[in-house]
Amino acid sequence: MKIYFSPIIESEALEIARWRYPPPYDIYDLSESEEAISYVLDPQNRFYAMKDNQGELVGFCSFGKDGQVPGGDYGVDAMDIGLGIRPDLVGQGRGIEYVRCVIQFAEEKFDNPQLRVTIAAFNQRAQQLWKKAGFLIVEKFQQEGTERRFVVMFGPVTKKK
Repeated sequence: MKIYFSPIIESEALEIARWRYPPPYDIYDLSESEEAISYVLDPQNRFYAMKDNQGELVGFCSFGKDGQVPGGDYGVDAMDIGLGIRPDLVGQGRGIEYVRCVIQFAEEKFDNPQLRVTIAAFNQRAQQLWKKAGFLIVEKFQQEGTERRFVVMFGPVTKKK
């Protein structure tokens, strides 16, 4: 599978904002508010559209503080990754391919050799995908102001700084 990455544009951000996941995955639903769309479109937040060979939007990813959850320990320098796959494509056995494409893109695009993801503790599917890609859980925590629990996973360092 080949995935093509490009900075996200407004029509893609609006499409993603309409995606709806079934509970309990609905915590990943984005808001359709103007403020949320502006956040996704802000280049500082490094959101990228993920498209397949036919140019279909299959997901999105972000790099940086967007991938962090309040309450986690982010004191170690690392590139945080956020990843969302189109709801109708979830559970079809292609998750590891998406994860590997995002990792490869991050390694080519950014200088930080350490990659990190934060995942809801209930989301065993996502945790297993990142484990297959070589990531290990290094922290478990509760999100500030909520009862939600998360895990932080670090990937192997694959290139020198």
